[in-house]
Amino acid sequence: MTADRRAGVLLGAACGDALGVPYEAGVRALGERAEMLGGGLGNYAPGQWSDDTEMACVIARVDLRSEDALDAVAHGFLAWHAAGPADVGLQTAAVLGPLHGIPRRGAAARLRERAAQVHAETGRSAGNGSLMRTAPVALAADGVADAARAVSALTHHDPQAGDACVLWCLAIAHAVRTGSLDVRVGLPHVDPAWADRLDEAERSDPSAFAASNGWVVAALQGAWSAIVHTDGLVDGLQAAVRGGGDTDTVAAIAGALLGARYGASAVPGEWRRMLHGWPGLTGEDLVGLGARSAPAATAQTAERRADRRRSAW
Repeated sequence: MTADRRAGVLLGAACGDALGVPYEAGVRALGERAEMLGGGLGNYAPGQWSDDTEMACVIARVDLRSEDALDAVAHGFLAWHAAGPADVGLQTAAVLGPLHGIPRRGAAARLRERAAQVHAETGRSAGNGSLMRTAPVALAADGVADAARAVSALTHHDPQAGDACVLWCLAIAHAVRTGSLDVRVGLPHVDPAWADRLDEAERSDPSAFAASNGWVVAALQGAWSAIVHTDGLVDGLQAAVRGGGDTDTVAAIAGALLGARYGASAVPGEWRRMLHGWPGLTGEDLVGLGARSAPAATAQTAERRADRRRSAW
């Protein structure tokens, strides 16, 4: 069952992404049910995922236990952006655009410096662009909280974005391990204000956050609201899209946690067959990426590896 839930993380996120694409920012009216119709702000094909899943694929294809993992992720983000994605967030583009062509070694430090510069220039870098891609960190990293914060900081300097990624990754890891939903397991690792924000999400409909869900806090609240007010993966994703605003991103965020709870087997076959996107992957490929297990290691080796990763993050 754990393997099914691991496989469900990326698959669930991609389903939410492709399901929300046609309705982002109200570009198409939503009927009785959301469908994978394509179009949207990036003129995607039906079933095609957007930048949310594209960036998650960059992370998922890196061995996050390796010594140069953060440089590999940073370099992967730059290669993705240089390829000309159909849609990309403003904050992410502002960080990646000027850095095309830099060497892989040291790339993470360069991205962090640029992200801090953008934050200093604009006074804001708490968009939802690091949370939308964060799910693979929950599956593959030693020291999930440290890794989530570090991968977030590659493009989003604001600690609110890092906190959101920590909360969501720890909730995903918990759901994969136990089969239960509890986003509060991460509260000891983040700003205390998040407890009240989660309470607000549980009291409110996802649509209450639509006007501001480009902000990482509201995006997480909208995703969590959709989950707690429904039962199951399909209904949760429908609620996330119906909430409005940045529909593909909120549904992708919700889908990662729903997939971790209910597994790949909960994804309708029609959706699974339709899914595809950069870099030439299908829904079945995402299942393989998500189900991939960490290499076997002795407890002593695993502990040493975790210590090295915490230092690197």
